[in-house]
Amino acid sequence: VSHADVPVNLYKPKDPFVGTVTENYSLLADGAIGRVNHITFDLKGGDPQLHYVEGQSIGIIPDGEDANGKPHKLRLYSIASTRHGDDMAGNTVSLCVRQLQYEKDGETINGVCSTFLCDIEPGAKVKITGPVGKEMLLPADDDANVIMLATGTGIAPMRTYLRRMFEPAERDKNGWQFKGKAWLFMGAPTTANLLYDDDFNRYEREFPDNFRYTKAISREQQNAKGGRMYIQDRVSEHADEIFAMIENPKTHVYMCGLRGMEPGIDEAMTAAAAAKGLDWSELRPALKKAERWHVETY
Repeated sequence: VSHADVPVNLYKPKDPFVGTVTENYSLLADGAIGRVNHITFDLKGGDPQLHYVEGQSIGIIPDGEDANGKPHKLRLYSIASTRHGDDMAGNTVSLCVRQLQYEKDGETINGVCSTFLCDIEPGAKVKITGPVGKEMLLPADDDANVIMLATGTGIAPMRTYLRRMFEPAERDKNGWQFKGKAWLFMGAPTTANLLYDDDFNRYEREFPDNFRYTKAISREQQNAKGGRMYIQDRVSEHADEIFAMIENPKTHVYMCGLRGMEPGIDEAMTAAAAAKGLDWSELRPALKKAERWHVETY
């Protein structure tokens, strides 16, 4: 799909598509922190049909009203399924949603939309807008290299790329056989919080020449200084290899997750670049201008 052909805003907030929940299940193992669910919606029956490509987002308008009696505003979520959907039939979309919880004046506040989604039952109707976004699209070249830096539910777009590249049914259907190198760096607080871990381990076993999977598990692993192992520590560890890949004009870097991950990654890249006599503050804008540095943080 060339960027010109990417679908955008087929459904707007004033006239959303109403999708039906087909499944909603927890992605977390026992002992994990928080709540993260995989939620799938049936998109059949739209005119036009709501369709999308890997790396885009959709909007969800939760039911109910805010404190002023107005309908809730939409929240954007990165799509976690390929254009074919998890069932390969081409008419579903899936999200990977963490329930937002925070403390305010001594009480726990639940995020409006994330709680609505995590609690929703199969069969329920949900207002959906979009799709939106051209920042996180995969390169069309089947021999591009893709470095992915994800924390938490920032794994959603990375899952779409990796399914497109390595899931047998996808490879059959796409007529697009990935020949490059894909390297996923995944950050999570505990092993139980790793998302889609079984799939990624399987891809690494089945495609050892094309896929590498590096985990940073902050509460279980230590970095070189004896502190918690965060994703930027893994980037520092592998900086030479990462930079060798970035020097190839066919390499793209994708970063997705909480906004707080950016400074640490920038710091790691700055130090790594300096060791090679390069200035990251010049290199990063050059990569962005070349459309090889893709960031979606929230």
